[in-house]
Amino acid sequence: MKRLPLWTGLSLALCLGACGKPGVDAKRIEAAAAGEWLSYGRTYDEQRFSPLDKVNRETVARLGVAWWAEFDTDRGQEATPLVADGVLYTTTAWSKVYAFDARTGKPLWSYDPKVPGEKGADACCDVVNRGAAIWKGRIYVGTLDGRLIALDAKSGEVAWDVQTTDRTRAYTITGAPRVIKGKVLIGNGGAEYGVRGYVSAYDADSGKLAWRFYTTPNPKGLPDGAASDKVFREKAAASWSDGVWKESGGGGTVWDAITFDPRTGLVYIGVGNGNPWNHKLRSGGKGDNLFLASIVALNPDTGDYVWHYQTTPGESWDYTATQHIMVADLKIRGTARRVVMQAPKNGFFYVLDAKTGALISAEKFVPVDWAERIDLKTGRPVEVASARYENGQHSNQMVGPLGGHNWHPMAFSPKTGLVYIPAQHGRGNYADPADFKYVPGTWNTGMRPNPAGPSARPRPPAAPEPRNGELIAWDPVTQTKRWSVDFPHMVTSGILATDGGLVFHSAMNRFSGYDAASGKRLWSYDIGASAIAPASTYEIAGEQYLALMVGRGGAGGYDAPRQPGRLLVFKLGG
Repeated sequence: MKRLPLWTGLSLALCLGACGKPGVDAKRIEAAAAGEWLSYGRTYDEQRFSPLDKVNRETVARLGVAWWAEFDTDRGQEATPLVADGVLYTTTAWSKVYAFDARTGKPLWSYDPKVPGEKGADACCDVVNRGAAIWKGRIYVGTLDGRLIALDAKSGEVAWDVQTTDRTRAYTITGAPRVIKGKVLIGNGGAEYGVRGYVSAYDADSGKLAWRFYTTPNPKGLPDGAASDKVFREKAAASWSDGVWKESGGGGTVWDAITFDPRTGLVYIGVGNGNPWNHKLRSGGKGDNLFLASIVALNPDTGDYVWHYQTTPGESWDYTATQHIMVADLKIRGTARRVVMQAPKNGFFYVLDAKTGALISAEKFVPVDWAERIDLKTGRPVEVASARYENGQHSNQMVGPLGGHNWHPMAFSPKTGLVYIPAQHGRGNYADPADFKYVPGTWNTGMRPNPAGPSARPRPPAAPEPRNGELIAWDPVTQTKRWSVDFPHMVTSGILATDGGLVFHSAMNRFSGYDAASGKRLWSYDIGASAIAPASTYEIAGEQYLALMVGRGGAGGYDAPRQPGRLLVFKLGG
């Protein structure tokens, strides 16, 4: 297929709200038909499990390419393709949006938000975009320059376009929006460059701001007129002491995970690292610094705080908790529990009560030496003495800033009861600088040389640094590994699990299907380039399709040869 034009201007009479189906709304997302993929994680619970089973252990060997499209960029591709009423929607690097006939691959329309090229300098990890949202005849996308845009799903024409960030600061958006109760929720990135994190909710019809929740205190100690005011006044602000955060904003960006549970009525956001990383510089080495590195539960109607769980108090290592959050029903010690699950960067797998946030269990899913364990009574990590590098010290530890699991989504199969994690192994070398000067808009970690300030203290030679990847089948009830597949490279793709007894995953140029119970590889295909995005699956006219965005970039992904971004769609006999 030839490259698509940036804008086709087509206004097609697509069957989006007709054909006997209502528009995509909460009921459709919550109980998504087997053949559709209506939200980032397919349904609100973000399990990334499809009940489709025509592609299964017996038939998977017959998978081949049904159709494909090539895009106008060779930057990283991280989007999950969405499918509703026969139309596939996806996004690419530079926040562009495309619509295709999901059966034939015919281009229907495309939209370019024309993000200024210089904005790429504010993106820590490439000019990527993780996808769109669908709601009642519109497509919603966040852009690298901080806008949230609503497009007509039939034509791609702009319905509204709002700026969600301060354009004078180095904010970016790479994550996918979610639509919950008629509101479009979106966060942002840029913590390393000196911003203050928050999540916002906009009216899906008008684009009017409904509420905002900040994840770090107001640097001047003033109320923000936001949903977060009360919890900071009563609880969170006291966890911060004087430090550089009052200049930098403290970080804590909500750059990925936003998950809604209709059963509890709560939305769960994942909060990122602090700025600077170095806790001593950021807050005098004092306080837990809420809500950095936390899962925070909010009321989606008002944005009001309900509960939080902090995975890494006083975060000092870029141990974000923005990684994929999923909701599920588990039977734990004979009792049915509604739980929230996350495998954040710090290397521990967490199971929390979805209603209260109470810690149920937490265990290491990759080798970790910065902490011995998680104390189940306090919920806090038992850190080793050498992990804190705040007094002119150094620490070379497992895991490093890329984490034991990064943004690449995991998947949960209710059939096997297993969570499939695209894990990674890599050490981190941390050092307390001899001097530090905060410089707005630059990489202010506070533990390495600063572009405009004195160098950090000399660091000792790093220990041998294993850098490899692992696909792990994890039992969240017993907190043990059932099976795994090792890779000689660190960064692999997100995961798809299906009722066909399969798990789909990419490593470098191989897209593979594994037996979900045993980990045996049953099928693989040379996709011609690296893929880091997760696949999605859908069904049209009785045929099951798998869709995968191909293109490598992002953190840890610049070492691969650059190839044009592509969308590959597979089916049996393709």
